[in-house]
Amino acid sequence: MLPSMTPPRGRSSGARLSVDDWIQAGFAMLADRGPNALRVDRLCERLGVTKGSFYWHFADMQAYRAALVESWGGIRDQDRGRFEDMHDIDPRQRLTLMVASLVSPPHWALERMMRVWALTDETVAASVRASDRRIMRAVRHALIDYGFGPEDADLRSAVMFAAGIGWLHTSDSAPDAAEIAQRFLDFMLRP
Repeated sequence: MLPSMTPPRGRSSGARLSVDDWIQAGFAMLADRGPNALRVDRLCERLGVTKGSFYWHFADMQAYRAALVESWGGIRDQDRGRFEDMHDIDPRQRLTLMVASLVSPPHWALERMMRVWALTDETVAASVRASDRRIMRAVRHALIDYGFGPEDADLRSAVMFAAGIGWLHTSDSAPDAAEIAQRFLDFMLRP
């Protein structure tokens, strides 16, 4: 499950915002404008509420940012864990599903911005590294199941991962990322 990145806009019915509403708003702001855009007043404006609502849910911006990182890490863990649990699926199909997840346009911007944020925040960096390790293990395992030896699987998984990070940073300009990704997968699976 990935963040919806479509935060609620205001509350005309008088219903209270949930922590998840605030998290989704943060994900959307992060994807749109980066970590420096995360400010209480901007979040409140986006959601159409007062600062009191923010402070009802979070002690301060540091607590809010920690909640964002924790939520993103949890979402990524679920996603990456799903890849690790696909042992009964054909290795090629596993890799195809992983690549499809990577080239999913609604999530490129958030993934990119989490990596940008990780450059200046060690907590975010640790979360990104943990997520990266899980996907690397899953890719390596699929490559071994496909028939590559451990050394080849290590090299190919590293190259695939590096290419994936590159796609994140060029995804807006890629005309047909899904087609390119499949051609790349074909290339990486050649003996």
